[in-house]
Amino acid sequence: MLRVGLVRVSRRFAVAFLLSALAQSVLGQSSHQTFATGPPHYTFRVVRTFPHDPTAFTQGLAYRDGFFYEGTGLNNQSSLRKVRLETGEIVQRVDLAPEFFGEGITLLKNEVIQLTWQSHVGFVYNVRDFHLLRRFSYSGEGWGLTTNGREIFMSDGTSEIRVLDAGTLAEKRRLKVRDKDTPIDQLNELEYVEGEIFANVWQTDRIARISPQSGKVVGWIDLTGLLSPIYRREAGAVLNGIAYDAQHKRLFVTGKLWPNVFEIRVVPKQIQSAH
Repeated sequence: MLRVGLVRVSRRFAVAFLLSALAQSVLGQSSHQTFATGPPHYTFRVVRTFPHDPTAFTQGLAYRDGFFYEGTGLNNQSSLRKVRLETGEIVQRVDLAPEFFGEGITLLKNEVIQLTWQSHVGFVYNVRDFHLLRRFSYSGEGWGLTTNGREIFMSDGTSEIRVLDAGTLAEKRRLKVRDKDTPIDQLNELEYVEGEIFANVWQTDRIARISPQSGKVVGWIDLTGLLSPIYRREAGAVLNGIAYDAQHKRLFVTGKLWPNVFEIRVVPKQIQSAH
């Protein structure tokens, strides 16, 4: 019996080790390190490309069990959608009232939580049928949302991330996001990835990797060149939308009005020496 128990423990350890190694492979080398000259910089490799509705003004993105959950924006066009990963098919949708400009979303247990931009109101839906369960209110603007399962993180376009109680959605505290001594504002769509908050920075091709404990930027991901310029003719068609498949360690990114969602692997950026 002792030998069987040891084999089982060894197998569990091996599986945990492989999952940890896979996560590090997908996200590049670990960013939990000290750095004197600033946080490390990363670039990307495309693993797979998936179809995406090019009319969707993506404001929030999350993944669960083979589907994306997507919040879209613009007045009179905002919605919450369930989208099949492989085909881009919208299998479920609810439209917001015309006066609401939809913003970030996150999944928490059996609920979908969605923000609005300047209406100071958010919505909580049943994840199964998108039935509206309740509303909640907050001050200021709503931009991005994500969760670690215990707390909810909310961006509002400033350099601060609000930390909300997962049960009541009341604000508990705020993180001041900084790269060394420089505040990083315009934080937009958020995703919780392997103990870090990934944040799109509005109107840039960069994702900030943020410590949820300190607000410190622990890495930068440069996605320049991910989407061909021929698809980015509209001013609003910027990078926005991050989703993570924690079970299979897959990272997805897209943008507003983009025709594709990209599964990417994060890799360290090579620093070229001067000659």
